[in-house]
Amino acid sequence: MNWTPNRRMAVIAIVIFAADQLAKYLALQYLGPVQGGMSREHVVVDGFFKLVLWGNTGAAWSLFHDSNEALAIVSLLALLALFIWRHKFDTSTLLGQCSLGLIFGGIIGNLFDRLDPHRAQVIDFLRFYLHKRSGDEVGFPAFNIADSAICVGVGLLIILSWKRESEMKNAQVAGATPQ
Repeated sequence: MNWTPNRRMAVIAIVIFAADQLAKYLALQYLGPVQGGMSREHVVVDGFFKLVLWGNTGAAWSLFHDSNEALAIVSLLALLALFIWRHKFDTSTLLGQCSLGLIFGGIIGNLFDRLDPHRAQVIDFLRFYLHKRSGDEVGFPAFNIADSAICVGVGLLIILSWKRESEMKNAQVAGATPQ
């Protein structure tokens, strides 16, 4: 098989999408809604990590709550823009291809949730937290595999852009130095 950059990005995106949807399916089966619309939780490490089932009709940290349709359109536009301008990113390297594949797969995974008429919201199920002395919880908002893939992909793109900028500065300095 000829592993072109586009093919590599597509395979990574498909793997992320499949893993995300499988994990969400399992979370729904295990933590699915119980009486009164409440969902169950499963503590994995008390005071640190648990599985939850939260529906999110907003963006990260539930910003823009109840904006599912608008966010689906934004996701589609972001996906289209990234695809059209993917050559503007460092797609010649494996790390660049991985970063875009992660982002594509993550966007598609959450977009699928938004467009699914049975869900109509993004399913979040991973939650890190701590107990306060009062007994209340404080923690990071729940998230999913797609969210993680997007964050890691964006982080890799930032690192790659810093690296590229540093290399360009070093090349300019080396070129300007008399020999």
